[in-house]
Amino acid sequence: MKETLYEWFAASAAAYPHEPALEVGTDRLTYEQLDAQAQHLAAELVVAHGGVPSRVGLLAERSVLAYAGYLAVQRIGATVVPLNPAFPAARTEAVVRAGRLDLVLAQEQEAAAHLSVPVLAPDHSDLRGAALPELPPWRAEPDGIAYVLFTSGSTGTPKGVPVRHSNVCAYLAHVVERYEVRPGSRVSQTFDLTFDLSVFDMFTAWGGGGTLVVPDRKDLMAPVRWVADQRLTHWFSVPSMVSYASRMRSLGPGRMPSLRWSLFCGEPLTVQQARAWSGAAPDSTLENLYGPTELTISCAQFRLPDDPGAWPVTGNGTVPVGELYPGLEQLILDEGGHPAEQGELVVRGAQRFPGYLDPADNVGRFMCDGPAGPSGRRIYEGHGPLTDQHWYRTGDRVLRDGSACGLVHLGRLDQQVKVRGYRVELGEIEAVLRGRPGVVDAVVVAVEGPAGETVLEAVCTGSGLEAADLAGALRARLPAYMVPRGIAVFAELPLNANGKIDRKAVSATLAGRHV
Repeated sequence: MKETLYEWFAASAAAYPHEPALEVGTDRLTYEQLDAQAQHLAAELVVAHGGVPSRVGLLAERSVLAYAGYLAVQRIGATVVPLNPAFPAARTEAVVRAGRLDLVLAQEQEAAAHLSVPVLAPDHSDLRGAALPELPPWRAEPDGIAYVLFTSGSTGTPKGVPVRHSNVCAYLAHVVERYEVRPGSRVSQTFDLTFDLSVFDMFTAWGGGGTLVVPDRKDLMAPVRWVADQRLTHWFSVPSMVSYASRMRSLGPGRMPSLRWSLFCGEPLTVQQARAWSGAAPDSTLENLYGPTELTISCAQFRLPDDPGAWPVTGNGTVPVGELYPGLEQLILDEGGHPAEQGELVVRGAQRFPGYLDPADNVGRFMCDGPAGPSGRRIYEGHGPLTDQHWYRTGDRVLRDGSACGLVHLGRLDQQVKVRGYRVELGEIEAVLRGRPGVVDAVVVAVEGPAGETVLEAVCTGSGLEAADLAGALRARLPAYMVPRGIAVFAELPLNANGKIDRKAVSATLAGRHV
């Protein structure tokens, strides 16, 4: 039984030292070579910090250093906090401070020059022939934190989501076997390391002795061709990639003959998308996955039948999310907290995270059983410790389908949306806009783009406002996927009968602006 994240890689490195573990551009590393790179970086981290650090930021992407660095942090039993070099400097610094990082391992010194903690930017062009350092057998505890990811927060500040080794090991114990990853398997790596689905890519591949195949940005612009050229056996991405490939007219019949598994997560998968992809990968089993970061990567699955004629028909045209993984419990609750066939999904079990990095963020996000009200359940208000008995409130509306479909995802209960799979709290964008000089109020809404994708639009009220200046302020604070496509300035915002901002009216006004 593997109890830490690193052990999933180490077991394969011991069993398959000469099998390919990583392909990045022209770099091809066996398990033995990748392990050596990780060991060297681990030693440098300890020297740079003067001991084993607690939390290490990883400011790198799509390079040998990024993946060896991730393993290096796990090798010394520390917690990794991925940072995206493409994100604004102000946001990266906010994560460094909120995460209380000890140091940052960076791909380039220049990208980390602004940070308030020590930075290690080693030149590791080729360490495959260097002697291995002597490293003590450091090991994380199963209840220790393997990684912390920062998601969008409704108050304007990113929320830290720590995930224990026990959470991610319970997850990997299920998915590595389910998706038959073995030596010879070639697994896609489409997600940035700041996206929790990247953990599936890395450690499902390495946990089974397969090869992690990393595309560059050019490859992601032609995903179907890349799958075919690289002879991938396992594909994992957000459904938006299917829509993109369809717009490029690249999903021809049988275009991806090597694929055996096609997995999608991060946003609703439509039946139309599934049919398009399935036709291009006829020998691939297609599954729709679901799960918030707080429930460790994904927590539910639905496998589409081989016969498209037997695919389920849902009211909203999406593929069901199916059933929860082993070791998880669920309730569906109506607005009063009573069990129902349709309502909010709440979950507890082996994959549920221990609570947010800032305990204040736990308030209202959990519930516990108890003698409070007719439902017998009460919302967690921050009093007392969180225990394994607390249910995590996903904020997702689901329907328990009476057929074999299991759960069907119906949408959100709040203002959270998904953009290219990334979780976005509209309130975080609104908070930045309201902080600008001259802005009286701001509203951000999600509308449907020309290809059916989710697009953000913003409206501000105030005096002396220029859309270009507001957009520039957002780009300086937020990742690109959180910057609205357009910013309009209104004299006033429409209100509903209750005197609240009428978001539906705003959406209807903006929906066709750029179509």
